[in-house]
Parts: sequence; structure tokens; C-alpha cells
Amino acid sequence: MSDTEGPIGPGGAVDPALIHSDDGPAHATFTLSRDLKKRLDRYLGDRIPWLSRTSLQRLIHERAVTVNGRDPKPATRLRKGDVVDVVLPPPPSSELPAEDISIRILHEDADLLIIDKHDDIIVHPARGNQRGTIINGLAWHLRKSGEALSDVGAADARPGVVHRLDRHTTGVMVVAKNETAHWRLGRQFEQRRTRKRYLALVHGRVEPAADVIDLPIGKHPTLKHCNTVRWDDTGKQAVTLYRVLECYGDFTLLEVELRTGRTHQIRVHLSHLGWPIAGDDMYGGRHIEVRDVLPPDQSEGDRRRVLLGRQALHAALLGFVHPTSEQDTEFQAPLADDLASLIRLLRTRGPVEQPSVPGTVLRLDELL
Repeated sequence: MSDTEGPIGPGGAVDPALIHSDDGPAHATFTLSRDLKKRLDRYLGDRIPWLSRTSLQRLIHERAVTVNGRDPKPATRLRKGDVVDVVLPPPPSSELPAEDISIRILHEDADLLIIDKHDDIIVHPARGNQRGTIINGLAWHLRKSGEALSDVGAADARPGVVHRLDRHTTGVMVVAKNETAHWRLGRQFEQRRTRKRYLALVHGRVEPAADVIDLPIGKHPTLKHCNTVRWDDTGKQAVTLYRVLECYGDFTLLEVELRTGRTHQIRVHLSHLGWPIAGDDMYGGRHIEVRDVLPPDQSEGDRRRVLLGRQALHAALLGFVHPTSEQDTEFQAPLADDLASLIRLLRTRGPVEQPSVPGTVLRLDELL
């Protein structure tokens, strides 16, 4: 991917453990060995994982980043031979601090929290990501009432985390407050007794209108952080069901049901079949601009304006048996503003096809 200099770990990302404040400002230099055509802020998000995209953009605006010795913009596209130099911010603390982070809570009781995850936030602290996570924000929220999250997973900085969503995937999640709830919920996920439905806007026209994708998934042999369909011994069974909700000609909106929970499963399966998720540049999609949606006679202003800069994937529904009351429980999260606005625009542009597919659960008008 690139030649590197500075406090870089084996995986090519900055290792905060190698940054020593007594040495003065630390630098990291990356020389691209192939043509990525990737935005600078996205590239740095992979290389400096403890910083949010907003923080990285601020770093770029503050001229702490150069590309080939010049001041770039966050949207600068990187190509083979580019040299990216970064003045690194101080490394994160090894402690797990509570932080005043805005988190939308859909439901809370003595056993669990149901949250509506927003874009560009990771679920729990990890190596190099001690701050700015959902768990940091929930620790702040619970501190006011003297409560805490489940100790299960606390040793790995994952207190209360029963399941996760990708950084740029939005939607409904459950977090456990105590050990009993954690284990009972975790067992339901492990035994595939939860109900999970996602909305995914993909490139292209999806046919047939409903199908089962049963393709094994494993680590990509060359691309770090990516998975792929693998037929060798490393591939694990992965089953995804999809149903077409609406078709807009060059885009299709799907209801997706998971039967297994492999990392990036929906993104990998749909991309493999030729329908990458809109905005998902990691798996073959592209960011959506005005020109991708509206013809010149229906648009004004900057046609390169980005309407959606992340994968159009939303965890819309989560159902499970409550760990204490044992009542069947179900929660839905409305679509995030960027995806909702794009879908409304596609509907307005037309034409819209709405096939009637058996087994469909989500009602789009309730989520918009």
C-alpha cells in the first residue's frame, strides 16, 4: 500500500504506543506505492484510527498535513507516488474516560440501553481509539444516575457491548447494563435468535426482487481491514437475505436480513454480486454527488456537491427477547438525514418501482 516512516505499527497504521511526548511533535510519512484515488481524510482515517473524520479534517485545515510538500484539502485525491506527511496529535490516554458525547437513546431500563447510532462514530475503544466512542458517551450518560455498563468485556474496553455496527453504518443497537442481561442477550445473538433488518441503497438494478446469498466470507488476502468471498478453508459461512423495496433505475433500495453476523457481511455479499452499497468506496461503491442523481435541467449550483459520503447502510430494526421480562421486544431507528434526503430525492426524480415482495417487514415511509 505505501512506504512509511515514523511511529508506524506492523499493520501500517500509526501506533500511539510508539509516540513519546518528550521527543517533541511526532511525524508520520506515507509514500503511496499505488494509485488509490482515495480522499485524503479517508486515507488518514485508516492510518490514524483514533481520530474521527472531523478531527482529521481539522488537522488538514490547520496545515498539519502536507501532500508532496503542499497544503491539501480533505477531499484531495491520492495517487501513486504521493508523499503524505502528518504532524501527529498527542496519543490517546490508556484510560477509558467518560465523555459528553451526544448519543440518541431510544429506550432505557434497568437492564439495557437501545441507541440510534449516528454516522462517523465507533462503538467501543480499541487500540488507538480511547476517546470519542459510543461507550465513552454512555459512560458519561450513566454517571449522572450512578449506573454503569456491564463488566463483561471491560477488560478489552468493551463494557456492555453485545454487538457492533461499522463506523459509518447508522441505526439501532443494544448495550447491556449488567452481566445477566449481557450474557442473555449475547446468547440470542450467538444462536441467531435476534431479528435484524437493514436498509441498503445499492448501485444498479437488483434482480431477482428477492434472494438468499449464501457465500463464505473471510479476510481479504491483500487488503487490510477488508473481507471478501472465500472458498478456501478460511471462509466462514455467511447467509444474507435481501428483498427489493424500491427501484430507482440506477439505484435500488433493499431490505436486508442477516442470518449470520460476519464482519462487513452485507457490504461484501452485495458487492460480490455486482451491487455495491452506494457511498461504500471500500467495497466498490462511490460517493453520491448531485450529478449522479439529477440531470442538468433538474439541478442548480455545484453538481459535484456530495449528497452521501459514506456507505448507505442503516440498521433499521432490532428484535429480541428482553433478558429480564422475557417479553418479545422490537425497536426501530429512523433513517439518518443524509440517507433519508437522498432517498426522497430519488423518489422525486422518479420513476419509482415498488415490487410487492413477500416477507418484507420495513415500512419505508415510517423510517423517512
